[in-house]
Amino acid sequence: MTFSSLRAAKVVYKRHFRWHLQCFLSTDIVGDKPILVRDFIRSALYDPNHGYFSKMSGSVGQLESSIRFNQLQGRVAYRQRLSNLYKQHEISWFTPVELFKPWYAYGIAEAIMRTANLSIPLTIYEIGGGSGTCAKCIMDYMMLNAPAKVYNNMTYVSVEISQSLAKKQLQTVGEVQSHLSKFRVERRDATDRSGWGNGDHEPCWVIMLEVLDNLPHDLVYSPNQVSPWMEVWLEKVKDSSQVSEVYKPIQDSLIAECVKIIGLDEDHAAGRNRLISAASYILSRAFPKPRRSWIPTGCLQLLEVLHSALPKMSLIASDFSYLPEVSIPGDRAPLVSTKKDGRTTDHGNYLDAKGDADIFFPTDFWLLERIDHYCSGWSNELKTSNSLKSVKKRRTIILDTAAFMDEFGLPSKTRTRDGYNPLLDDFKNTKFYLSVPTHNIT
Repeated sequence: MTFSSLRAAKVVYKRHFRWHLQCFLSTDIVGDKPILVRDFIRSALYDPNHGYFSKMSGSVGQLESSIRFNQLQGRVAYRQRLSNLYKQHEISWFTPVELFKPWYAYGIAEAIMRTANLSIPLTIYEIGGGSGTCAKCIMDYMMLNAPAKVYNNMTYVSVEISQSLAKKQLQTVGEVQSHLSKFRVERRDATDRSGWGNGDHEPCWVIMLEVLDNLPHDLVYSPNQVSPWMEVWLEKVKDSSQVSEVYKPIQDSLIAECVKIIGLDEDHAAGRNRLISAASYILSRAFPKPRRSWIPTGCLQLLEVLHSALPKMSLIASDFSYLPEVSIPGDRAPLVSTKKDGRTTDHGNYLDAKGDADIFFPTDFWLLERIDHYCSGWSNELKTSNSLKSVKKRRTIILDTAAFMDEFGLPSKTRTRDGYNPLLDDFKNTKFYLSVPTHNIT
């Protein structure tokens, strides 16, 4: 996804307690009962009937062959090649693992090989495997570079919610016949703990590429600088085609847990205890500045399930750390983007998502680390009834894409004739997150 087509829009906060938003098809999602924002986003993206990833089977593109970067003169030639590819395929976007195949996935495979205990069978789970390119390329790399026993005994499991993408993954991996005996697709929601059964209590790897940005988020709201945060619900306006945001005291357990982990409640408590809190209170009433914060409850839910089902997992995640020109209000707000006839339209309202729009969020990797450590049990501050939560120390590292590829990949393979490297130069807004239990490190 390039950002040259993204357009900023001027957005003014509404100071009403209820914010009425026109959205023609959002009422089909909201229904007769109020729902949380995360449920709206989940439905808009993943509902089997009208969800974006269900309806738009071609939303993730697949290249017939790898781009030969050493045959391109430089940036202009690469951008022209990319423009032609989008026009030819009429799809919404190409993932980095697709644009830079096989080299992007090879870097991930090398990171796994350097860190994994190769004396035990290698097991990899990929969440949201797209077209299957990452799986195939990683298995190619293991076949070509790992000891024979590593490839022969490895297991690669793709957990995929989309039926069309699950089918495509089997086709892609099946291009190498020997891969199929080591690969399987489980078509289910990775955030549903029951789908994992008894789980896997052996060391394993989990890969999530461009997954975090599409996970449902919740929205919390405060009418001014000092008032407590409230959770946002959506409800239909009686006898109208409008949908209304309704603000309630935080009661949802997932929202409350996420607010605590990321420290929003601490910010409010600190403000109340400061000597100037009285002055702040007066100013906030005289000049109220509404606050909106998007919180990654979907990420929390997923990591809680993964750490429960795969207690010895190591994690590699890559995603956008920043999205420019976002017009939707709030901290960590998403882009809502529709592509039609080769043109991209960015919406200023998240309720404009009608099944034909991608909704993607920037990933705050500092918050990701806090959530990951919390879900793994690494906390000396969070207590249960009378005892500290069990401690499972993890070693984590956050690298931008250029640093990750310099360390584990082959940067020369994605370089054009004049030295321009789109993987290193154009993906400065993406990062890699590696998290490994210390007892997995050899």
